[in-house]
Amino acid sequence: MQKLRTGAAYHGCRMLHHVASDMRDMADNHMNTVVHMMSHTDWERHYKVMKDIVDVSREAGLEVWMDNWGLGGPPGDVSHFLAYHPEAHIIRSNGEPDPIRVCLNSPAFRQFMHEWIDAVSETAATTVFWDEPHLPSSDDGVYTCTCPLCRSKFEEEYGKPMPDLMDDDVSEFRLSVIADFFSDVCSYAASKGLKNAVCVMPGAHHGIHPGTLDRICRAPGLDNIGTDPYWNRKAVNPYEFVYNKTKETLAIADRFGKDHNIWIQTYDTPRGKEEEIVQATEAAYDAGARTILAWGYFGSISNNYRAEDPYLVRAKTNQAFARIWEWERDRILAENRRLVGFTK
Repeated sequence: MQKLRTGAAYHGCRMLHHVASDMRDMADNHMNTVVHMMSHTDWERHYKVMKDIVDVSREAGLEVWMDNWGLGGPPGDVSHFLAYHPEAHIIRSNGEPDPIRVCLNSPAFRQFMHEWIDAVSETAATTVFWDEPHLPSSDDGVYTCTCPLCRSKFEEEYGKPMPDLMDDDVSEFRLSVIADFFSDVCSYAASKGLKNAVCVMPGAHHGIHPGTLDRICRAPGLDNIGTDPYWNRKAVNPYEFVYNKTKETLAIADRFGKDHNIWIQTYDTPRGKEEEIVQATEAAYDAGARTILAWGYFGSISNNYRAEDPYLVRAKTNQAFARIWEWERDRILAENRRLVGFTK
């Protein structure tokens, strides 16, 4: 069985002395992994600091993943890349351009991503974390992307023009676009000595989700697949919801021989629901997850979507990780005792 990996996403601070203190706080509270963001702004304005941040994270004993935060648009940020390449905008099937998202078929964007991967490879990070890839669509059948390049590729593959509304061929094409993008960027990252982890959102309307995650599992260099079963603001039992979504994702990971990542929601936590963080973490562990990460550190205190009581969320996150680490140590102790025939 793989080792237990616990940690959190960290963003909102680029002051090295504060970051170093936070990394030690994470390590002191049952975390061994941190997911840092390297946005377009970080790359252009904070790159030397980002390298130092990775170094102080490793000095604290943390494994470091690097998130492609907002490079192609949400999650995280609007895409600044589009200021340089306006031709790369996603186009909705009703003809409207998406003002903040990049088409994954754009050759210029793929080259841009290779250059970003080069920058990551020059830090001491071990893994690229591909954060919630998706292609937006809406309930009325309007979908993306229908830019000239996507229309040309669709017509070449299906022998007909792209329709105005979503259909089965469009759904298949969207999956193929995401899969092709990941084949490209994951193989390039692997060639630079980096591992690749991806997390997809549970909802079926995102173009890729746990039910279709198998489509990118064949991407060369993709090591780790996961999902973020965020339950806040849903009328669900947190334990049941997280347990079932974790089981679903781990079944796919096992089928393709991949590692996994499961995320626990520690942002946008309503006051009075903080204890659900412990229940959700228990559910992920009970379902078999051994890479369990929180979004984000300290209740995402530096963001608009922070928890209503980030201090209490921090405490509950630390308690949740302490609990599953105690379970894991008990499991290892029982195995070791069986190995030597020890009985109490």
